[in-house]
Amino acid sequence: MKKLPEAELELMMIIWQAKEPISRMEIEEQLGDSKDVVASTLLTLLSRLESRGFVAREKRGKVNYYTALIPEEQYLKEEGQNILQKMFRGSLSNFVTALYTGEKLSRQDLEDLKSFLDEQMKEEE
Repeated sequence: MKKLPEAELELMMIIWQAKEPISRMEIEEQLGDSKDVVASTLLTLLSRLESRGFVAREKRGKVNYYTALIPEEQYLKEEGQNILQKMFRGSLSNFVTALYTGEKLSRQDLEDLKSFLDEQMKEEE
């Protein structure tokens, strides 16, 4: 699966969050004032996502609705693995160290990380 450019990934995040088919207008509303995107640019990005197999387009009357074909979890897992391999030579400890060097982890972050590690250890037994 190919990595999505930032603009397309932003649209996919909105589509994934919607949990049901979403129109271009609804996507535009979700973008809000954060991005000054014209309708034609948005349609071009959605068309690219469709041609790459990330979304399906369904026409209802005069409105197109978009649905994710690639689950968010699958995309994030593959991208996470790619980043881990390319930038950190497959070392999870190097990755975590890079994220938190010089910054204090919150108690919640530490508890979440401990729970994850405990779960992984149980699966290994």
